[in-house]
Amino acid sequence: MLSLLALPLWHKADALTHQELTLTAFNFKATGPVHPTTSLPVWLIAVLALASAAVAAYEIFQFRNRFTQLKLGMLNLLLIVATFGAVFYFSNQGEAFLNPKLEGQNLPAFYLPTLALMLNLLANRFIRRDEQLVRNSYDRLR
Repeated sequence: MLSLLALPLWHKADALTHQELTLTAFNFKATGPVHPTTSLPVWLIAVLALASAAVAAYEIFQFRNRFTQLKLGMLNLLLIVATFGAVFYFSNQGEAFLNPKLEGQNLPAFYLPTLALMLNLLANRFIRRDEQLVRNSYDRLR
């Protein structure tokens, strides 16, 4: 999620008018006479990505309490989905700023929240499996 902050997410270029528009986690970068305005600030993507990374880092150090880890994993799931939704929303907003007949390109950073989502789901699965193993071992010792 931190790499999402440094990489561009979406790009659209109009070869006839030499206008370009690039979406980053913090703003739209435009060349030419394009002045993008949106109803919500684009830096919302960066805030959600930073919050998700912070929750993930805190979740790692809660290894003594697996139930807390699971709750933080569910919170992180919501933050990642919100980040992906914000990226999708703002990329669709960017489509309207240049020639609507041309399609913008989703750059590889656009798909990073999907990777984060899959890794978060795997982490939750293994935390749950570890909790089951500890519970079964405890029952066996009784």
